[in-house]
Amino acid sequence: MAIARLHDGPLDGQILPLEDIEQDRLIAPYGATQVIYRRGSAAANTGASDGPTEVGFWFVESSDDITPSDD
Repeated sequence: MAIARLHDGPLDGQILPLEDIEQDRLIAPYGATQVIYRRGSAAANTGASDGPTEVGFWFVESSDDITPSDD
């Protein structure tokens, strides 16, 4: 199992499952829009007994403007 650790943007600090550790871009839904994160680090924890493989992704852009909710 691999995980994507998201940095910056609206999903900062979130961890998502990552199906392909070689992918260089991650697109995630965010409300009525999508946010785009780009790979920013090499895979870590790739050994057999050091936990899930982790790859860092950094926020690049959203497909629409993101406005904070009034709630």
